[in-house]
Amino acid sequence: MEGAKPTLQLVYQAVQALYHDPDPSGKERASFWLGELQRSVHAWEISDQLLQIRQDVESCYFAAQTMKMKIQTSFYELPTDSHASLRDSLLTHIQNLKDLSPVIVTQLALAIADLALQMPSWKGCVQTLVEKYSNDVTSLPFLLEILTVLPEEVHSRSLRIGANRRTEIIEDLAFYSSTVVSLLMTCVEKAGTDEKMLMKVFRCLGSWFNLGVLDSNFMANNKLLALLFEVLQQDKTSSNLHEAASDCVCSALYAIENVETNLPLAMQLFQGVLTLETAYHMAVAREDLDKVLNYCRIFTELCETFLEKIVCTPGQGLGDLRTLELLLICAGHPQYEVVEISFNFWYRLGEHLYKTNDEVIHGIFKAYIQRLLHALARHCQLEPDHEGVPEETDDFGEFRMRVSDLVKDLIFLIGSMECFAQLYSTLKEGNPPWEVTEAVLFIMAAIAKSVDPIICEFQRNKAWALFHLKEQQNLKGSFYFCYCHWKLFNY
Repeated sequence: MEGAKPTLQLVYQAVQALYHDPDPSGKERASFWLGELQRSVHAWEISDQLLQIRQDVESCYFAAQTMKMKIQTSFYELPTDSHASLRDSLLTHIQNLKDLSPVIVTQLALAIADLALQMPSWKGCVQTLVEKYSNDVTSLPFLLEILTVLPEEVHSRSLRIGANRRTEIIEDLAFYSSTVVSLLMTCVEKAGTDEKMLMKVFRCLGSWFNLGVLDSNFMANNKLLALLFEVLQQDKTSSNLHEAASDCVCSALYAIENVETNLPLAMQLFQGVLTLETAYHMAVAREDLDKVLNYCRIFTELCETFLEKIVCTPGQGLGDLRTLELLLICAGHPQYEVVEISFNFWYRLGEHLYKTNDEVIHGIFKAYIQRLLHALARHCQLEPDHEGVPEETDDFGEFRMRVSDLVKDLIFLIGSMECFAQLYSTLKEGNPPWEVTEAVLFIMAAIAKSVDPIICEFQRNKAWALFHLKEQQNLKGSFYFCYCHWKLFNY
């Protein structure tokens, strides 16, 4: 958009058309025009004016979004001596608009954070913000929003920040990290039963964990850590708060991947997560899948973090194999989405054990992998009323393909021939339904390529298997046996 600055009335009309015009072509024209406005130099002044007037939610959201975008992509358009006034203006806007809409607050918080990261003259921005707003309870929500997105934006690709400036920012945030943690403790004390405030506290804490600037010794004995596990242990915790607490614990575990240099915090997190097994079982009993998935995420992150300890010192200290027991408990959940969360860990465990090439160590983990494979076979079962060839492109089909890949990567720990024989023996026991037989054969197909001698034995006995299925008088069973048999010999 070139030429004269458009009037505010024209901008309002375009925003209204964007949100309310029943004609799709009218919306499209408004969107194009507003996009051109956002890319123009006039957007700075117009956005500021719209935020001052506060006529409606739509225009304020457009203005806040525009301001954020301009700071991210066109900050060079502003002279250096205008940066301070822009900062003051944005802080005024977020305070005045804090009750209008959460999405507007988020856009303005991002604008302020991105400005701070690109404004070297704004020294100690964290300290400035905390001193300015921490004593006003009504300002705490937007203050926490700014302090949450600030660490998240440090590595944003939208910002033109050099490596030296980014290093300077991280050092500055690390210096003031204890100030933020103290603020979060104050917020918890003031929050009482305010769930939304607790969620903001956990989100903010997780953001600072993710940046890796929190002092692990300081955090190890901090009450916020105890509060996280207290929330996760309580059956009455709401789904939203539970998710926020889970995200924060996962961020903390990820942040201490170098366990030796973060030992006090690592110990606290390790012990804290182990206390969640009972809460997991309660979530299963209540059929609360969201919480079950959260617990499995935490258990998986625990195992990922302590993988080196698990492999190098299995059963000792932080290599305690109760971590694997937690994942196998999750593998027993009837929903396959739960066990799927842990797949990356099992892949990594297999890689580490393969590299160790130590039969004694391998022997320790053999039983765990056997239990995992049997659980995976159960999860691969099709519905009893399923008809047709199993799809490989839907969600469940893709899950089965991932199971097949995982089995191939882990089978060396059990031994292909031994595992093949164990699975094959299950087909001889009792009179399993067709879907059980099909799932076992599916797992066998994943390892068949490396067990030629047993395949030969299987081939000699295929008449028995076909007869067994025929005895079930289940046409689907016979069909799926033939399908899996074909895969087994053509893998």
